[in-house]
Amino acid sequence: MAPSPPRGPRSGCDPGTIDEVSRPQREGTGPAPALTSGLGRAVPGPSGRVPVPTVPMAWGRSQNQSAQAPFILLGFPGPLGLHVGLFALFLLMYLLAVGGNLAIIGLVGARPRLRTPMYFFLCHLAFLEVWFTTACVPKALATLASRRGAISPAGCAAQMYFVFSLGCTEYFLLAAMAYDRYLAICRPLRYGSVMTPGLCARLALGCWLCGFSAIAVPAALIARLSFCGARVINHFFCDIAPWIALSCSDTRVVELASFGIAFCVILGSCSVTLLSYACIIATVVRIPAGEGRRRAFSTCSSHLTVVLVWYGSTIFLHVRTSAESSLDLTKAVTVLNTAVTPVLNPFIYTLRNREVREALWGWVQGK
Repeated sequence: MAPSPPRGPRSGCDPGTIDEVSRPQREGTGPAPALTSGLGRAVPGPSGRVPVPTVPMAWGRSQNQSAQAPFILLGFPGPLGLHVGLFALFLLMYLLAVGGNLAIIGLVGARPRLRTPMYFFLCHLAFLEVWFTTACVPKALATLASRRGAISPAGCAAQMYFVFSLGCTEYFLLAAMAYDRYLAICRPLRYGSVMTPGLCARLALGCWLCGFSAIAVPAALIARLSFCGARVINHFFCDIAPWIALSCSDTRVVELASFGIAFCVILGSCSVTLLSYACIIATVVRIPAGEGRRRAFSTCSSHLTVVLVWYGSTIFLHVRTSAESSLDLTKAVTVLNTAVTPVLNPFIYTLRNREVREALWGWVQGK
């Protein structure tokens, strides 16, 4: 789909228009400044006439104040009862997500039998999920509690950067985990010599660096946008699409850059994941039915479930060229991505993985 045509500046923000209006005042040829009452109505001056209202401040000063004006997160409009219910639901999911993922990190660190490459990457994924949900949910809770979603431009840009950087990092981590499972099942004799601690550390570091550097270009372009009208973001966090929709600048470059980065990140990580699991499935079906096949499926099923949930929600969110379409639907799907998925991951890896269940039960019993 071709990107939307460029949108020029709105007339209300044209400095030339303001300059033409205010020039007679600066030259001393225009009418005397109007006196205003507390309600903003013009009142008669000393001559008894009601003077024509003029622009109250210079363009540069008005522009600086506009640049510092906060954004308003619309969140979830509705009655107080809806806000109370959503606040309780978001708070419960946030506590479960943070507690569950921290429990996985503690469990892997406490049980020596889980100190393998698979659980090394799982710890990185759990650590990422803690920060990913923390970047979104606390601000949404504050908005629901106070019914005021004001956020500074710097705070909005920082939240946007961290949310999407962590999201890109998760794509790369899931691809690294799929590659690890490929080596373990399809190349078991070489697994120990290939997937060394040094390679695991380099893969994890590369995932974090690539994730945070991929969003640098779109973030820099978005920071240069100008805003003229109301700064109400139709979302519960500072998403890219609603931010672009508010701009009165030409957004073609920003939309193309965002689409290109999302396309490369999703396509690249998805290709590695799909190829890895295609080889895994081809290998597993050749294993004779029995304990070996069940064990191979059990070690991959939990990761494959997480991959399907994550990709199913985020492909809709990122592969989109029209920034002004389906914002309400995007908001609903983002709840699944930012609040529900971090809660599901600990339960998926706990309930569908026998090694984690046994280690967790032993940890609970103090063995």
